[in-house]
Amino acid sequence: MPSTPQTSFYSETELATLGLKAYGQEVLISRKASLLSPSQISVGDHVRIDDFALLSGEIRLGSYVHLSAFVALYGTNGIHLEDYCGISAHSTVYSVTDDFSGKSLIGPMVPSALRNVSGGLVHFQSHTQLGAHNVVMPGVTLHEGAVTGALCFVNSDLPAWTISVGIPNRVLKKRQQTVLSLVKRDPQS
Repeated sequence: MPSTPQTSFYSETELATLGLKAYGQEVLISRKASLLSPSQISVGDHVRIDDFALLSGEIRLGSYVHLSAFVALYGTNGIHLEDYCGISAHSTVYSVTDDFSGKSLIGPMVPSALRNVSGGLVHFQSHTQLGAHNVVMPGVTLHEGAVTGALCFVNSDLPAWTISVGIPNRVLKKRQQTVLSLVKRDPQS
């Protein structure tokens, strides 16, 4: 009888067979996550990727990063998360988008000459967090410490140490920087 895995996350031995570009220590990737281009995905230390997350394209995750269930990262033009970042459940990050104006065809199966795709690197600086059900558009930077509430449409850069809400996002208020002193107290850092 085949043995049943003792955990829902890949073991260290199994991680080595996934074909990731790089990965660090204490990495937990759900067996139910989809890594569509593992050779383009780098994962730092102390990272957890939950069930049904989908990662595609050039993705770089720093250390102490958490991707919740049903997160989708479409990294054709790159998605980089620095240390201490998180993306809450059902959020989607796009680094490219089709032109929906009707002047070109849409979709990955259409010949590229008939499409008009634009995009840019999406960059999450350290200590950033997306709330649940967010959508982030190509070329956006979440500056250090920026966070969003639930149900945000992030189509512009988020200023450092702010809390943003809404569709499209707008700054609600400034955020405290206490987390920076907590990192200095962490015995593992």
